[in-house]
Amino acid sequence: MAKLRRSLLHRFLNWKSRNLTHRQFLMFLSAVIGFVAGIFAVIIKNLTHLIQSLLEGEFIVRYHDAFYFIFPVIGLLLVYLIIKFVLKRKVGHGIPTTLYAISRQKGIMKRFQMYASVITAPITVGFGGSVGLEGPTVATGASLGSNISRLFLMNQASRTLLIGCAAAGAMSSIFKAPIAAIIFAIEVFSLDLTLASLLPLLLASVSAILTSYFFFGSEIILPFKLEDAFTISEVPYYILLGILAAACSVYFSRIYFGSTKLMAKIRSPFVRLIIAGLGLGILIYFIPPLYGEGYNVINNLLQENYLEALGTNLFNAYLENIWVVIILLAGLVVFKIIASSLTFSAGGVGGIFAPVMFMGSAMGHCFALFINNLGIFKHQISVSNFTLVGMAGLMAGVLHAPLTAIFLIAELTHGYELFIPLMITAAISYMITNKFEPHSVYTMELAQRGDLLTHDKDQTVLTLMNISRVIEKNFIPLEVDMDLGDVIHQGVVKSSRNIFPVVDENRNFMGIILLDDIRSIMFNEKLYKEVKVRDIMQQAPEIIDIETDRMKTIMKKFQDSDAWNLPVVKEGKYVGFISKSKMLTAYRQKLIEVTV
Repeated sequence: MAKLRRSLLHRFLNWKSRNLTHRQFLMFLSAVIGFVAGIFAVIIKNLTHLIQSLLEGEFIVRYHDAFYFIFPVIGLLLVYLIIKFVLKRKVGHGIPTTLYAISRQKGIMKRFQMYASVITAPITVGFGGSVGLEGPTVATGASLGSNISRLFLMNQASRTLLIGCAAAGAMSSIFKAPIAAIIFAIEVFSLDLTLASLLPLLLASVSAILTSYFFFGSEIILPFKLEDAFTISEVPYYILLGILAAACSVYFSRIYFGSTKLMAKIRSPFVRLIIAGLGLGILIYFIPPLYGEGYNVINNLLQENYLEALGTNLFNAYLENIWVVIILLAGLVVFKIIASSLTFSAGGVGGIFAPVMFMGSAMGHCFALFINNLGIFKHQISVSNFTLVGMAGLMAGVLHAPLTAIFLIAELTHGYELFIPLMITAAISYMITNKFEPHSVYTMELAQRGDLLTHDKDQTVLTLMNISRVIEKNFIPLEVDMDLGDVIHQGVVKSSRNIFPVVDENRNFMGIILLDDIRSIMFNEKLYKEVKVRDIMQQAPEIIDIETDRMKTIMKKFQDSDAWNLPVVKEGKYVGFISKSKMLTAYRQKLIEVTV
C-alpha cells in the first residue's frame, strides 16, 4: 500500500512539473489549505458546543452550583490522560508552537499536531477551561499546511507561507473576517507583504470563509449592529481607554508569564494539575462568567446587558447599585487572565485570543460605565462602542497586533464608522505596552531564546541558520600537558590549520595556540622538552556556547573580537571552530532560500 502511494505521488509530481508552475501550484495548495483549515475550525467549535450542551442538559442542571467547580477539573484530568496515554506527546500552546516550528524546525510540524488539538482543545474548553479555541485551530491548520507542503516537496519559504495561509484560513472561518485574518497572518507570523504572499493568503482566507458560510450560514461569533456614531468630542475618552488598555496589557503579560513560571516549579504534572485545576474550579465557582471561552459574556456586554453578563453570583442582591456592577466588571478583567493561566498550568490546551477579547470587552464596558456614572462629565459615551474598542486596545497591546485588532473589530461591525477610535486606542495601547513588554505573549519565550522571526530580514536569516552546520572539526586538539615537541609532531606536522585548541584530559576547553605564537621557537629542538603547552597557550578572544548562543550573538562576538575563527564548546567541552568566512557563506545561502 505504501509503495502504491509513493508511486502515485511520484506520478503526480511528474505531472505537476510538466503542467503547472511552482506559483500556480502554490495558489492551488493555499486554497485547499484554507478550505481544510475552515473545516477544522468548524469541527473544533462544534465539538466544544456539543460537550457544553451535554454538560448543561437536564440531568446536570440540578447540580448547577457544583457544575462550575468540578467540571473544569474533570476536563483537565481527561486531557491529561489523553496526552499521557493516547497521544504520548506534549501538545503545545497553538501559535507559540507554530512560531517555534517556523524559526527552529524549518516549518516542519509533526503529524500528530494535525489532530492533537482537535481532541484536547474542545475537552478543555467544553468542560469550562478558561481559554480560547483560536490558537488550537490555527495550530491544527498550520500542521496540516506544513505536512502537505512536505508531501509535495515544497521549499522552506513556501512551507512557511502555507502555514500562514492555514492561520489566515482558521481566523477567517472563526470570525468571518477575511481581511483581518490576512493581516493576522502577516503580523503574527512575520510574513512579507508582497504580491507573492498576498495572493495565496487571500485565496486561503476566501476559501475558509466560504466553508464557514456553508456550515454556519450568516451566523457570526460576535453579532453586533453599530448604532451610536463616533463624535469628535469622544477622542479624549478613547485616548484614556488606550492608556488603560496598555496598563491591562502589561498586567496580562506579567501575570501570564509569572503564574506559569510559578506553577512550573511543581515538577509533577499530576500534582500541578490537581493544584491548578482546583484553583481554577474555585475561581469559576465564585465568578461563573470565567467559565469557558466567554463569548456569551462578550455578546451580552456588547448588547449592554451587563446583568446577564455577570450571571448568578454572590452579589446578586447588590446589582442595582451601578458601582457594584463596575467593581464586578473590573474583577472580570483582573481574574480572567489568572483563570487562563491556571488552565494552562493544569495542562489544558487552548489559546489566549478569546481571553484577550473577554478582558478587553469587560475593560471597555467598565470604563464607559465609570465615565457615565462619575457625575462630572455632561457627555454620555456609548457603552457598546467602548466595549468594542476596548477589545481592540487589549489585542493591540497583548498580541502586538494593532492592525489585526483594528480590522477585526471593523469587520465585525460591518463598517468603518469606528475606524478612527480604533486607530487611536490601538496605537496608544501598542506603543505604551511595547515600551514595557517588547514582545507579545506569543513571542516572549521565543525572543528570550533568540528563536523569534521578525520582519527584519537580517534577523530572520540569522534565526533560521543552523549553528551545527557551520562548525568545522578539522582542527587538531592539543592537551594542556603536552610539550613543544608534541605540538610540532602531533599538531603542526599533521594539521593544515594555523590554530590549535587546547583541552585537558576530559576534553574541557582550556585555550588556543596560534602558529604565530610558536613560529620563532618551533625549530629550536633544545626547547622541545622544556616548553609546555600551558606556557604558550592563550585565551580565546571569545567562546561560542552551542547550547546558549544564537547566530545573532555569534555574529556580534565575531564583530567585537575581530577574530576569523572562534572555538565552540558544549557544556565546557571542545566541539570545533566556526570561521567567519564559512558563516557568511551560510548566511548568503540562507538569504537566497528565504527570499526565493
